[in-house]
Amino acid sequence: MNRKSIHVAVLKNGFSLERSVSLSSAQSCVKALHQAEFQVTEIDVDRNIICKLKEVQPDVCFNALHGSFGEDGTIQGLLNILNIPYTHSGVLASAIAMNKQIAKATFVSIGLRCPSDKVVTPISFKYSEPMEPPYVIKPLDQGSSIGIHVIKKGDSCLPAWDKWNFGNRVLVEKFIDGRELTVSILDNNPLEVTEITSSNKFYDYDAKYGKEKSHHATPAQIPSSIRNEALNMAVQAHKFIGCRGVTRCDFRYDDTKLDPGTLYLLELNTQPGMTPTSILAKQAAYCGISFPELVTRMVNSAQCDH
Repeated sequence: MNRKSIHVAVLKNGFSLERSVSLSSAQSCVKALHQAEFQVTEIDVDRNIICKLKEVQPDVCFNALHGSFGEDGTIQGLLNILNIPYTHSGVLASAIAMNKQIAKATFVSIGLRCPSDKVVTPISFKYSEPMEPPYVIKPLDQGSSIGIHVIKKGDSCLPAWDKWNFGNRVLVEKFIDGRELTVSILDNNPLEVTEITSSNKFYDYDAKYGKEKSHHATPAQIPSSIRNEALNMAVQAHKFIGCRGVTRCDFRYDDTKLDPGTLYLLELNTQPGMTPTSILAKQAAYCGISFPELVTRMVNSAQCDH
């Protein structure tokens, strides 16, 4: 089909704490879709989204939303009902990946190595620590490292629980020493392994989106055995929960003890950042895939759940 005859609606903004990330992704994707000669309409997602979609009548929705409602299966279910094909994963895969506890339990069930964890309530910290430090405190269902706190031995800087806006259940995960790695998947195939280094104490929201706060090395300078393991683990995680289109798996690589070290899967992101400088785009470029070609492949593989 001629691209000029395909009308793509780019869904952006939304209701989550990651609205700014969504707007950045959408801006880049709209530009690339125009370069690829698609018809493009931008839609700010709000409570009137059904009426907006019926008015625009797109052939495909490009999901540039991040966080709650955009990557947890909610918008995906709505698009299934309206029978509008969409990019990225469907309802079930999106919902599983968004809930860190369920996602990790799923990955462990097929033999993928993840850091040990437990789910507790914020009030429980008043009485005892949930595990020996160092550990990481995470909201169960947020992306972009929002709400994450690393607690080292002797730290007393716990979150301000009276200002905690991420629900009454908290994921506490063993902190893994070592290096930050990530792998992107495109249409069930791994792209490459990138190592992330940051001037912050860990790769938090500020490091991800602040200027010159992080550095991405593609390909990562790691042993070939660890590279192959990261690529294989990412593909297994992606396929097992039924993802499609693009995803990104984040890892910790502990090379501080044994050689060649131990790799841990942290999480799978069904809506990775979509700008020309994002890790996904850099890995695609390393593999010879331009940003306009990347978004074109995503549009071409868009579908509803069957």
